[in-house]
Amino acid sequence: MEKAIELAHLLLKGNQDDAWVLIEEELNLSKESLYIYEKIITPAMRHIGYLWETNKITVAEEHLATATCDYLLARYNWEKRRKQQTSLNGKKAMFLCVESEQHYLGLKMASQLFNEYGWETKYHGPNLPLEYVVKAAKELKPDVVCLSFSILYHAEHLSPYIKALEKLPNQPIVIVGGRLLEKYEFHRYGSERTVFHKNLEDVKKWLDRHQHGVKFNVGS
Repeated sequence: MEKAIELAHLLLKGNQDDAWVLIEEELNLSKESLYIYEKIITPAMRHIGYLWETNKITVAEEHLATATCDYLLARYNWEKRRKQQTSLNGKKAMFLCVESEQHYLGLKMASQLFNEYGWETKYHGPNLPLEYVVKAAKELKPDVVCLSFSILYHAEHLSPYIKALEKLPNQPIVIVGGRLLEKYEFHRYGSERTVFHKNLEDVKKWLDRHQHGVKFNVGS
């Protein structure tokens, strides 16, 4: 947690260079992506969220920290892809936040984990209305569509998104993720085919199981 707090302070200052040095030190210690995402970056951003919720930082500071973290993730992904040279596995995945949802960093980390496993990923970011999701999915024909939300009342969007996507001709697997899944039950919004992930560890376990192809078994 000490590294996470240190990173949080650097992000709040918008200090891209020192923040990268901190992450690079972990890379040089051969720490894997899941550790860096779950043990350093995620708790750093949650600490920043706590500071914002308790009025200890301003909205401007929170936005600066988010933008700096976004840069950090992009640079990390570039470094990993440059060094690993992962072969594509022929599978495609879309990543997006449901309509009105603006919290996207967890989704971005999930998409980067898929990258490391050789998936072709399309990261659409925050607040993508359903009509545009369906249009993009019809064109891409992804094997997986990952949905993210972090605000409780945004869960109302899950059911129409999941139904529309699972009815597409190529029948993609819909994966739902977000920090609220650690606290609440959302399976009622999906079908028996929908996959719910509470954290990035769940994402990695799913990727390990489906490394050689996507299986459409119930509960997979």
